[in-house]
Amino acid sequence: PKMKEDNCLHAALICLGMLYYSHALTTEKLNHSRPSLHGHHEKGKEGQVLHRSKRGWVWNQFFVIEEYTGPDPVLVGRLHSDIDSGDGNIKYILSGEGAGIIFVIDDKSGNIHATKTLDREERAQYTLTAQAVDRNTNRPLEPPSEFIVKVQDINDNPPEFLHENYHANVPERSNVGTSVIQVTASDADDPTYGNSAKLVYSILEGQPYFSVEAQTGIIRTALPNMDREAKEEYHVVIQAKDMGGHMGGLSGTTKVTITLTDVNDNPPKFPQSVYQMSVSEAAVPGEEVGRVKAKDPDIGENGLVAYSIIDGDGMDMFEITTDYETQEGVVKLKKTLDYETKKSYSLKVEAANVHIDPKFISNGPFKDTVTVKIAVEDADEPPVFLKPSYIFEVQENAASGTVVGKVHAKDPDAANSAIRYSIDRHTDLERYFVINAEDGNIKTIKALDREEIAWHNISIFAVEVHKQHQEAKVPVAIKVVDVNDNAPKFAAPYEAFVCENARSNQQFITISAEDKDDSANGPRFIFSLPPEIIHNPNFTLRDNRDNTASVLVRREGFSRQKQDLYLLPIVISDGGLPPLSSTNTLTIRVCGCDSSGSLLSCNAEAYILNAGLSTGALIAILACIVILLVIVVLFVTLKRQKKEPLIVFEEEDVRENIITYDDEGGGEEDTEAFDIATLQNPDGINGFIPRKDIKPEYQYMPRPGLRPAPNSVDVDDFINTRIQEADNDPTAPPYDSIQIYGYEGRGSVAGSLSSLESATTDSDLDYDYLQNWGPRFKKLADLYGSKDTFDDDS
Repeated sequence: PKMKEDNCLHAALICLGMLYYSHALTTEKLNHSRPSLHGHHEKGKEGQVLHRSKRGWVWNQFFVIEEYTGPDPVLVGRLHSDIDSGDGNIKYILSGEGAGIIFVIDDKSGNIHATKTLDREERAQYTLTAQAVDRNTNRPLEPPSEFIVKVQDINDNPPEFLHENYHANVPERSNVGTSVIQVTASDADDPTYGNSAKLVYSILEGQPYFSVEAQTGIIRTALPNMDREAKEEYHVVIQAKDMGGHMGGLSGTTKVTITLTDVNDNPPKFPQSVYQMSVSEAAVPGEEVGRVKAKDPDIGENGLVAYSIIDGDGMDMFEITTDYETQEGVVKLKKTLDYETKKSYSLKVEAANVHIDPKFISNGPFKDTVTVKIAVEDADEPPVFLKPSYIFEVQENAASGTVVGKVHAKDPDAANSAIRYSIDRHTDLERYFVINAEDGNIKTIKALDREEIAWHNISIFAVEVHKQHQEAKVPVAIKVVDVNDNAPKFAAPYEAFVCENARSNQQFITISAEDKDDSANGPRFIFSLPPEIIHNPNFTLRDNRDNTASVLVRREGFSRQKQDLYLLPIVISDGGLPPLSSTNTLTIRVCGCDSSGSLLSCNAEAYILNAGLSTGALIAILACIVILLVIVVLFVTLKRQKKEPLIVFEEEDVRENIITYDDEGGGEEDTEAFDIATLQNPDGINGFIPRKDIKPEYQYMPRPGLRPAPNSVDVDDFINTRIQEADNDPTAPPYDSIQIYGYEGRGSVAGSLSSLESATTDSDLDYDYLQNWGPRFKKLADLYGSKDTFDDDS
C-alpha cells in the first residue's frame, strides 16, 4: 500500500511539473517572441573586444486562443529588430492573411494584436509577413520574413450526429447483443489537441431493451425474446459527449426508431370451436355457404393461412378455399343437396400456416382445427323426372291414338304436389303427338312416315298443379320404326340402246334399283320379267344377285325400219316382310352401229331420207331456199327506200314556196315548188319539237287538237298551227327557224324577207332582250342592238 501511494505521488508531481512548464512556455510565447540583435560590444575572457555579427530575425511560432471575448485586443506577440535602437526611426510593417483586419501591429513597438474573435473551425492558422523599414524613407532595413499565427483550439463545439433521426429494424425474438444499427457523431474541434473531439456514446432512452457501445456507437439488443405482437416500435435516444465523456464536456443527441420485424412465431387460432352454417337445397354447386377465419397475429407471409377439410360426413358435398385477401376459409357447395335425403352435415376444417420458420418449430404445431356444422334448408323445388331423357319407338303408319310411351315426374318436396304434363309445341310444330296431362302417356295424333321424318325430338314440361312457376323439362326422342310400305324402283330413268347388228346374248345395259324403306325392308332386290312376257323373243333379263340386273339380246338382226323402239317391263321385288314389288319400263332404242359396235345414228327418219336423197341433193335444196330468202329481203328493203309523195295536190291547189336562207331565190315569182311535208318535223309528230340551240328551262307541250294530220293538204291550217306553237312556246327565241308568212298572191310588192338588210332599215322593234340570252346570242344581240348603241355614242 505504501509503494502504491508513493507511485501515485510521483505521478502527480510529474503532471504538475508538465503543466507548469507548458504554462510558462505558452506565457513566454504570448508575451514576447522577439528577435534579438545586440549592437553593443562585449569583452572576452582575455579582455579582447569581440564584435558580434548581425543575426536578423529570430522567430518563434505565435499562438492565439480562439473565441476570446475580452474587452481588449489580444496580444499575439512582438516583433523586434536588432538594429532598432529605440529612437523611433524604424517602422514595422505587417502584411499577409488578415493583416490590418484581424491582426494589427504597432509600427513603433512591433506589438501584434488580434482585433477580432477567431474561430479555429473556420480557419486554423494565418500566414503573415513582417518587415522593418526606415520611417522617413520607407527603405527596407531588413528583408521581409514570414511567420505563422496558429489559432489554439478550445472546446467550443458540441458533437453532432449525421442524422437527426435514425430508423432501424431488428427481427423480434433476436438474441441479446444482436446488432441493430450504428450511429455516428462528429466534433468540429481539433482532434489533435486535448480531448475536445474525443467522443463517448451513451443511451439516454430505450433501456433496458437496447444498449450502445461507448466507442463505436453500435446499438445492440439488451433483452431476449422481444415480441413484436406485444410491442412493435421502440424509441431510443443516444448521446455523444466530448472530452472523453468527462464532466464539462459538450454533448449531442439523436433519436433512433427501432421496429421489430415479424417472424412466424405464432400459430393460427380459431376464435371459436364450432361454426354453424346453413344452405338451401336449391343452391347450385360453387355457391358460397359460409366463411371461417383463424387468427394469426403474425403479418405478411408469416401470417398466411391455408384451409382444408380433413374429416366429416360432408367432405364429398362441400369444399373449402382460401381467400388470401381476407385470410378466410370459404366453404362452398360441391354437389347438389336434397333436404329430403339428408338435412345436416358436419365438417372438420384445419387452418395451417403456409410458411413455417424452423427456428420456432418448438413453439408447437402451427395449425388449428374447428368443427363446421351445416344445416340443409328445405326449398320449394320443381318437379323431377325419373329419367334425364326418354327414348321411345313407334311404327310408321300407326293409327292415330297409338301409345308411344310414358314419362313420369314427381314433386321432391314433402308436400308431393300433383303433376301436370304438356308438350312444348315449339318442338312439335306439326302436332304429331299429344300427352295425357295427368298420367304422362304420349300418343300419336296422325300417321307417321319414316321416310319423311325418322326421328321426332320433343320436349315435355312437368309443372306442379298449385305452383305453376315450378316446372321441369325433359327431352323425349321418338324413333319411327320402318315398315315395308315402299316398293323398289329404278335407281334412275334408264334408256338403253341396242345395235341393229347386235349378237345374241349380248349384254347392252345394267340396271339397279332403290327403296326408300330401311335396309331391313329394302335390298336384296330381285329382278324378273312379268310372267306374260317371260319368253320375250327379243330380250332377256339376268339377275346379278348384287342388287343389279343385266339386259341381254335374245336374237340377232334388229331393223329400225321395222321397229326402232321397244318397251321392256321389268318387275323389281324387295326383301321386306311382306315383300313389295313394282313394274318398271325400260325404253330400248334400235340404233345404227359400225362394225366395232359404236353408235352412229338412232334416228329412223334420217335413215329413210338417206335412202331417197343424196347429200348433194339436200345441199342444193337448202341453197335454193337461202337464195329465195335473200331476194325477198332485198325486195322489201328497196320497197321501203322508195319515196312516195306524202301530200297529193290538185293542179289548182296553191302551194307555198320554201326558200333556203343562204339563197334568196326568185321571191314569190319562183315557181319551183317544195314538198310541204318537209315542214313537218318527224320529232314533232308526237307533240313536241325539241330545241337545238338552247337548253329550255321547261318543256312546252302543245295542246292536243291543234296539230293537223301528217298528210293534211290544208297549208293554211298547218301555218296557223305553227303560229300558235311559236306564240305559246316561252322557250322559243328569234333564231333562224321557219317563220310564218301569209300568202300574198302574185305580184306582191313586199320587200325582201332576208335579215341581212334589216340592220340598215328603220325598225321599231326593241331587241335589247337579246343581251339577256347568254353568249350563244351575243352575235345576234350585237347586230340588232348596234343601232341604238351607235346613236348613244353619237
